[in-house]
Amino acid sequence: MTEQNKTLLRGARILGGEPQDVLIEGATIGQVGPGIEAPDAQVVEASGGILLPGLVDLHTHLREPGREDSETVLTGTRAAAKGGYTAVHAMANTFPVADTAGVVEQVWRLGKEYGYCDVRPVGAVTVGLEGKQLAELGAMHDSAAGVRVFSDDGKCVDDAVIMRRALEYVKAFDGVVAQHAQEPRLTAGAQMNEGIVSAELGLQGWPAVAEESIIARDVLLAAHVDSRVHICHLSTAGSVEIVRWAKSKGWNVTAEVTPHHLLLTDELVRSYNPVYKVNPPLRTEADVMALREALADGTIDCVATDHAPHPHEDKDCEWGAAAMGMVGLETALSVVQHTMVDTGLLEWAQVADRMSFRPAAIGRLEGHGRPVSPGEPANLVLLDADYRGQVNPAGFASRSANTPYEGRELPGRVTHTWLRGRPTVVDGKLVGAAGAV
Repeated sequence: MTEQNKTLLRGARILGGEPQDVLIEGATIGQVGPGIEAPDAQVVEASGGILLPGLVDLHTHLREPGREDSETVLTGTRAAAKGGYTAVHAMANTFPVADTAGVVEQVWRLGKEYGYCDVRPVGAVTVGLEGKQLAELGAMHDSAAGVRVFSDDGKCVDDAVIMRRALEYVKAFDGVVAQHAQEPRLTAGAQMNEGIVSAELGLQGWPAVAEESIIARDVLLAAHVDSRVHICHLSTAGSVEIVRWAKSKGWNVTAEVTPHHLLLTDELVRSYNPVYKVNPPLRTEADVMALREALADGTIDCVATDHAPHPHEDKDCEWGAAAMGMVGLETALSVVQHTMVDTGLLEWAQVADRMSFRPAAIGRLEGHGRPVSPGEPANLVLLDADYRGQVNPAGFASRSANTPYEGRELPGRVTHTWLRGRPTVVDGKLVGAAGAV
């Protein structure tokens, strides 16, 4: 997009406020206010749509390199753009694992090439995600990818000594360790949440304490070495209380929740439909309510999708053999509207905080999570919040369709997404070839 190109959004409700006009000039926001005149600008009639800063996802699985049958950087970032995201953090459990500067740079360069959103690779904490030896944390940070977030997600860094060393190491460059909290010995063979439903179905249970015990250990370690720890996909009421306690002590602890843990419960597993199989598992209604309240009061900092695409054959099978995970980029904002906005728990300004400002701050991501104000980068998403429609994965941009929401009516529809002033989604449809950023 050249500096001369201009787009005028008429009647957009910035963060849900009163309708205003927004003039995009080149890659930045030029003017904000009522009655802006720009005869040479392309006009987009926002018609009272909600305008938010571009969403930022701290937890996306793009699968490339190695599992391009389920997702690629291209298809994943196209899905992200359709969901209103302008930046995603790509998790390290690829093949080969993103545990070296070479692999993270490959993912970063693919993101730059395709240009539908910014891609920030997450580096592995340990070599091969094996939990035995620290990966090249410094080299990944010093690479062109500039890695600041490290995680063995998919596996827990269960060795306390390794976790302590990682927390100490990332302090040198203000990095953060994002922990998949799962004590492996308590979850061997686990298929779903441990509770009444697992007992009735005869499925091996995944107890809440397996998550909570690791979180408790890691917030203590982070406090001990004065470093930053981020809790991935927090899923239980007990985990909320531990994080709330850690924050009350002033410790540098942040946490995320997925959209599916804000809406779905373990009762759905009674269907034995593997689309509901996920790690951490769907929990109880009481857990769901506690997570919503914690996101509302800020104990949980942000929403992260844990977008986990799988090919058809990995989900269309018996429950015990099915892969764990759900796609989520294209439905996240709708689920948050349904569970948090339409219920009165969050205002749109707070949605911007939980889905853009805070995740960008945790990832130390410049140029994203910025106010919708003159001079700021034009990373924006326009949402028709009045829309209601059934989820149809046939229309997904993702290469995979393992959504738990198929056929479910959800509110809200992303109509436009802009990455540094360049449209990636227009009228709900992807712009042909996004080209290089």
